[in-house]
Amino acid sequence: MIVAFVLVGTVWAVYSRYFASPEALVVYCAHDAIFSDQVLDRFTEKTGIEVIRKHDTEAAKSLGLVELLVREKSAPRCDVFWNNELLGMIQLQEEGALEPWKGSGYQRIPDKYKAASGEWAGFGARARVYIQNANGQPPRDPLSILDGSDLSRTAIAKPLYGTTLTHYAALWALWGKEATQKWHSECREKGMREVNGNAVTKDLVANGVCDLGFTDTDDFFGAKDAGASVTMTPVRLTNGATICIPNTVAVIRGARHREAARKLVDFLLSEESELALAHSASRQIPLGEVDPEKLPQDVRAMVPWLSDGIPLGELGAARKQCLEWLKGLDG
Repeated sequence: MIVAFVLVGTVWAVYSRYFASPEALVVYCAHDAIFSDQVLDRFTEKTGIEVIRKHDTEAAKSLGLVELLVREKSAPRCDVFWNNELLGMIQLQEEGALEPWKGSGYQRIPDKYKAASGEWAGFGARARVYIQNANGQPPRDPLSILDGSDLSRTAIAKPLYGTTLTHYAALWALWGKEATQKWHSECREKGMREVNGNAVTKDLVANGVCDLGFTDTDDFFGAKDAGASVTMTPVRLTNGATICIPNTVAVIRGARHREAARKLVDFLLSEESELALAHSASRQIPLGEVDPEKLPQDVRAMVPWLSDGIPLGELGAARKQCLEWLKGLDG
């Protein structure tokens, strides 16, 4: 009951502010507020356009906002959706919830990271990685740990949400339904911890509760910057591909503030915003062309992982099938 009141209160706070500021741009944002708010504040400074933000919870990253946008499709409250992954945006495109816009930002993003019809485009990628507690020892081969019989000191976010869902969709597309389900079942049987988000995984490893976890590069750098003794290794699929997951942005079909929404989309897809995210604590990898000398060393080191990334735009069907299975798994 308390949780219900908190959720209602949060929603009411967002919408009451919207009605109090009818000219403000409404942005649903799945990216962490600590990183996204800095970029959105800069947009307001440059344009004078007020931005009201609705963020998702850590446990339900991206999926909650995607499903909300589907429910609101006939009467949208949102103008711009800033997603922290790509496959949910493909679902919204298929639902007819997005409005094409091929502005200046769209033009600088490579074709593999945007919808040909203009409904969405990607920017600022993160990579899926293994985070490992060093404890003063050389890092072990993550695959040798995962091949063991006891995974009680390993962790992964619940695969129903966020970038872990993208990870599972990649496995589903590469391995097929049966092999993915078998891997998931075996990990559970061996005791792998399923937790509420990548940040929890990061904390368990950083604090020495777990030795190994699946997370994203931004969470790894959060642990490293906090002084934790951790290392990271890119997750590579059996075909050698990495999993590099861009942020994505789109104008919502029927947006009340279409022109302002388009300005924000162009701003998020700009070199300025990609460099800001690269220099932020999240160390995100630009997708559009930027001067390599302007990138911090941590980001330059990850750029080759991007070229090895599995084509996420081809995973829409795999995500849909995998998500349907995951939703029924514990029901």
